[in-house]
Amino acid sequence: MANTGSGPGPITPDGSPVDFYSVLKAGDEPGIVAQVTPPGGSVLELGCGVGRVTHPLVERGFQVVAVDESPEMLARVRGAETVLARVEELRLDRRFDTVMMASQLVNTVDDAVRHALLATCARHVKPGGAVLLQWMPAEAHDRWHVGMGRVDGDVTITMGAVEEVSPGIFHATMRYTYGDDKLWTQSFSSRRLTDDDLAADLAAVRLRLDRFLTEDRTWVLATTGEEAVPFTS
Repeated sequence: MANTGSGPGPITPDGSPVDFYSVLKAGDEPGIVAQVTPPGGSVLELGCGVGRVTHPLVERGFQVVAVDESPEMLARVRGAETVLARVEELRLDRRFDTVMMASQLVNTVDDAVRHALLATCARHVKPGGAVLLQWMPAEAHDRWHVGMGRVDGDVTITMGAVEEVSPGIFHATMRYTYGDDKLWTQSFSSRRLTDDDLAADLAAVRLRLDRFLTEDRTWVLATTGEEAVPFTS
């Protein structure tokens, strides 16, 4: 099933409503990056969107290269070098202290795309550097149900529909509202990966699953195996 989106303003190829993501604030991501990146270090942000995380990273003094396939998204990024590209096709001939890929991109249902995404991470991280992945753990998929979500000020995010369309493959539709009159939807498919699945996929591109960085296990640190990383701030 193709990813789709609806609502006011531009919609990206993966169904993301640009105007909605522009009103979202960064969560814990900047602090997570700071845990594993040297002060003033280089960060490659894969799938940066409108710069929701990019901007606070720049404010913290990191040197950020922000990558996205959507020109509408990249047009809203400030203070960082931007690159218009599909993540799985990226080749910058540069390496970074930290490579970050958020938004559960690794849960794509296309195994070849997952391998290509992780290969992009592997070829752009410095030896001993950090690869930060946001994913949807298996147990989180098991808790999905219609009506779940959160409210953050004027923003409401709700799961409007979810179905396991084949073993381990889920199709869901999210409903996003802002204020009293703006509504968007975003539909997507997601593969239920176990820890062993993720570790094997990382090993296939010569990365190693190091540890989970958050209590809910949605942020993963992977490494090249060489010494380094520890930087808690």
